Amino acid sequence: MHNYIQYSKAAGPIGIFDSGYGGLTIYNEIKKLLPQYDYIYLGDNARTPYGTRSFDIVYEFTRQSVCHLFKQGCQLVILACNTASAKALRTIQQVDIPTLDPSRRVLGIIRPTVEFIGDVTKSRHVGVLATEGTIKSRSYPLEIRKLFPEIEVVGEACPMWVPLVETNEHNSDGADFFVKRHIDNLLARDNEIDTIILGCTHYPMLLDKIRKYTPEGITLLTQGAAVAASLKDYLNRHPEMDNLCTKGGETIFCTTEADGKFGDQASLFLQQPIDVKTVTLE
Repeated sequence: MHNYIQYSKAAGPIGIFDSGYGGLTIYNEIKKLLPQYDYIYLGDNARTPYGTRSFDIVYEFTRQSVCHLFKQGCQLVILACNTASAKALRTIQQVDIPTLDPSRRVLGIIRPTVEFIGDVTKSRHVGVLATEGTIKSRSYPLEIRKLFPEIEVVGEACPMWVPLVETNEHNSDGADFFVKRHIDNLLARDNEIDTIILGCTHYPMLLDKIRKYTPEGITLLTQGAAVAASLKDYLNRHPEMDNLCTKGGETIFCTTEADGKFGDQASLFLQQPIDVKTVTLE
């Protein structure tokens, strides 16, 4: 059993959680669309990557991070991480939230991404490029089937893509080999694919190379804009939650890793320097 605490009912910032830096691509789009809100971004960089870890470990790490954001006053938390959304979201929503604080909300990023698919694909054949954990969870095919049962879905795990981004090698010539190989693998299994979901928040950093090796006529769907639009719609439909989100236009960046290292890497994603503080999760 976990030790639960009494959380404040006061309004607070929107929490955005990721296992590392990739969620910054989601944060960027959310901040662009909803600049008036306050945010806390938390990257569990000390324990990244999540993609190769077991369901139980991903759940435990994600729960710790959500609880930390709750303690910081967040009434609403976005899991800006596909692996956490795939492996931990449902348990947190169904098991933890009712005990922690039934008025709080934790939202994922897979469902908002999938909701756009029906309007995009004409062939009704969709590919997913993602981490091994996300592909093994089958979260994308399951969510797509719920909304669009006629759509065929093929997934391809790309284990080297996140390390290429996090070691700042995503623009190198060596990255081309790994990008081309996985796109070729995906299309070899279904040559009718006309839409590819980039099912990892790091992958927009590889977008130029992904476009280079993706045949013309195939639409590449990144997650940031879809998640931002979905969050805006959610807050419009739930004014009671909107009222619990403070609006000062401020962002606090936190990491479980050394703050200097996170700051340097995060500036690549955000194209600007940021202040960061290191936190410890319990």
